[in-house]
Amino acid sequence: QVQLVESGAGLVQPGGSLRLSCAASGSISSIVVMGWYRQAPGKQRERVGIITSGGKISYVDSVKGRFTISRDNAKSTVYLQMSNLKPEDTAVYYCYAAKLVEDVLVDFWGQGTQVTVSS
Repeated sequence: QVQLVESGAGLVQPGGSLRLSCAASGSISSIVVMGWYRQAPGKQRERVGIITSGGKISYVDSVKGRFTISRDNAKSTVYLQMSNLKPEDTAVYYCYAAKLVEDVLVDFWGQGTQVTVSS
């Protein structure tokens, strides 16, 4: 099992910045990808961005140029630096990890952390 604990929730004004952190613990070997998803009220959960164990990064188009994912392997932590935040970025943000277990990809989720962008 993998446990994911997010931190960094908050209320920020439009144009502001916020950094989310996600610390992984437990059986973290063979984690092949970590990243962030979000879910706004009344909407489906969407992928924000992911980083693979090889360092490949991808983002949803709506956050490109504004959000940055990074990973500290020594701390088993992934970060989401969010800049130039917009009201439409308001959502619960979930940390995500996928681990290979006997050649099957198993998903793990954090509990979610609220980000609110409002003046």
